[in-house]
Amino acid sequence: MAPKMMDVGINLTDSMFRGVYRGTRHHADDLAQVLRRSRNAGVDRIIVTAGNLKMCRQALNLVRDDDSMYTTIGCHPRNAAEFDKFGGGPDAYVKALKAFLLDPTNMKKIVAIGECGLDYDRLFFCPKETQLRHFHRHFELAEMTGLPMFLHDRNTGGDFAKIITENRSRFKDGIVHSFTGTPEELETYIDLGLYISLNGCSLKTEENLKAAAQVPLDRLMIETDGPWCEIRPTHASFKHLKMTKEQQDMYKPRAVHKERFEFGNMVKGRNEPCTIGQVLLVLSELYDIDPNELAEICYQNSLRVFFPDELTESEDKK
Repeated sequence: MAPKMMDVGINLTDSMFRGVYRGTRHHADDLAQVLRRSRNAGVDRIIVTAGNLKMCRQALNLVRDDDSMYTTIGCHPRNAAEFDKFGGGPDAYVKALKAFLLDPTNMKKIVAIGECGLDYDRLFFCPKETQLRHFHRHFELAEMTGLPMFLHDRNTGGDFAKIITENRSRFKDGIVHSFTGTPEELETYIDLGLYISLNGCSLKTEENLKAAAQVPLDRLMIETDGPWCEIRPTHASFKHLKMTKEQQDMYKPRAVHKERFEFGNMVKGRNEPCTIGQVLLVLSELYDIDPNELAEICYQNSLRVFFPDELTESEDKK
């Protein structure tokens, strides 16, 4: 039986989960199958990552009637130019984000502000100056709601850490998701009181593994960041991935190419929530800790940040 896990970051609004890749339909919508596999793999809750106004709307529609799914609200740094292009400008864009957050029908389904931050690896999506100009608007949203921040940092040369440091008093908790930084950056984020979420991209190289092994257990979360960031045979993490037949069936079911799609199978190259168990198993090797124990630690960390009322209620009943 799979331990209970929470995927704290996955892009379930991506059209790949509906069978559409780069604007072309390759197979039928199989999102229901994806979610069925996730439940079979012990994924108890899923937090959908939203990255602009359109995705916020899609994510809320997706999670509204599913008790196991929740979403973030914010603008990914690669989409930061939307603030300027929006009718009415940046203030109107922020007002539109606030409208999602203030709608009483949404409040129980929104658990974080983001995905937001800085990304200097892909400046062809959005210039650095634009990202820097609009990142700070998310602190306003976090301050208004008291929600944690779901944060993105890629190759920012200290700019991300500087902005977080300057605004740290404006939000309670923050999660640096898909962490791929150095041990030195990790130390900075831990000193800032942030949580660290790891996925397959966080475990690609030996340097990644060295940093990942230094994340304090009380600050660790896990995610898939699907449809991307799967663990691949070429990754340094792969040699640490040791699965029983039962675990293989749950965490790495049979996959076929999208052109040969069959219901009941995963699609090669499209990561999905059930594979979070692979991340768990690699980390259990790195930390030399039982996977069930590690899963519980990560789950409790995630509850503490995203669902603090549940922990309070549990403590009140004792």
